[in-house]
Amino acid sequence: MPDGGVIEGEIDVNEVARKIMVAASSSGLGALVLFVGFVKGVVNDAEVKELEYSAYEPYASRKLREIAEEECREEGMSDVLIYHRVGRLKPGEPTVYIFVVAQSRSVAFDKARRVLERVKHEVPIFKLERRSDGEYWVVGDGVRMRRPAESRRKSHS
Repeated sequence: MPDGGVIEGEIDVNEVARKIMVAASSSGLGALVLFVGFVKGVVNDAEVKELEYSAYEPYASRKLREIAEEECREEGMSDVLIYHRVGRLKPGEPTVYIFVVAQSRSVAFDKARRVLERVKHEVPIFKLERRSDGEYWVVGDGVRMRRPAESRRKSHS
């Protein structure tokens, strides 16, 4: 069953994968692709201290579910689950989880990539990167805009 949403904590990927595989195996399906995005520790030669994710809710969760449902409609597909974390996350912590169950591995890998790109471009989730060389809004596909120092002072007061 397709699902998605904005979450605050981590997911037990082994538990979710086990449930999905048991349910899918009786339908003749045999491929699960799991993508987990996590916070990088270094960007542009600067140390990343944390990423702060925020979401425009409840729209972001609805959009994640909508993407999951739409991407399941194609032949050879069984299930898509998409969960995106919010809050302050440190390097190495997971940020986004995408589970794709399909009839074949090629379909599952292609679909996982498509789902990730849709999440990055369609869902109102915002990312502020705090690094050793300043703060940057990440506005898509590696594009970063430096956050003005005056904005940082206002938000920390």
